[in-house]
Amino acid sequence: MVKAVVLGAAGGIGQPLSLLLKANPLVDELSLYDIVATPGVAADLSHISTPAKVEGYLPENDGLAKTLKGADIVIIPAGLPRKPGKNTSIVRDLATGVATVSPKAFILVISNPVNSTVPIVVETLKKHGVFDPKRVFGVTTLDVVRASTFVAEKRGDLALAKEVVVPVVGGHSGVTIVPLLSQASHTLPSISTEEYDALVKRIQFGGDEVVQAKQGAGSATLSMAYAGAEFATKVLRAIKGEKGIVAPTYVSLAADPHGAALLTKELGEEIAYFSANVTLGVRPFVFGILV
Repeated sequence: MVKAVVLGAAGGIGQPLSLLLKANPLVDELSLYDIVATPGVAADLSHISTPAKVEGYLPENDGLAKTLKGADIVIIPAGLPRKPGKNTSIVRDLATGVATVSPKAFILVISNPVNSTVPIVVETLKKHGVFDPKRVFGVTTLDVVRASTFVAEKRGDLALAKEVVVPVVGGHSGVTIVPLLSQASHTLPSISTEEYDALVKRIQFGGDEVVQAKQGAGSATLSMAYAGAEFATKVLRAIKGEKGIVAPTYVSLAADPHGAALLTKELGEEIAYFSANVTLGVRPFVFGILV
């Protein structure tokens, strides 16, 4: 039995993410938490004809603890979109709940800015003495999804989008997002330097494109939910025993000292966190940064 938890389940990312998890055959129990509307979201999802049992909780009556009890995987999309500094306390408080109730759960952080919220989760877990670097992941999958889609567009065939694999490294914010287009599984057609630079910028700042299209009334909620569900599925597959799964994610380099040493050599300086492809395996997690 696998229990998945969504913290921030009533929000713009949380609702479609919860829908995708309800439809995921690897999830046996889905527990939802938010400060408003969660019981309604859970009731709505519970009518869908898939096996996962759904429950929704609010903060009252120890709702967070009830949500997290027995969790195998905790996904955190909670927070306010594009509000720098506003998500710090939200993520810290939720991480405190995980540390005290389900310290062995795998934590997937979607709340932005991931470059900052992942370290907040890590430091909170350290404070409670339960930090395991192989169990905390910043979800950067959307960068890879965008890169794959945009490369397929350049090739004139969106049917290729699921097949195109573009490694994206660095971080999950603006220029820290580094798409390695030269290492993509499918080559780009002949394009000018200006077109190439524009493609890189579009991958790095794809979120701005969505905000502008929504006239400032929203952010990339649906594509982020899709990307979050894609990464969660890979972690769930590993939990179920599948080996050799490769996934992009932003992690503490304490998870893989050997990989960290290789990165330090390549970059010429020590860093604490980095986004790259990692390998996932069975419990205890086999974890390796692919440099």
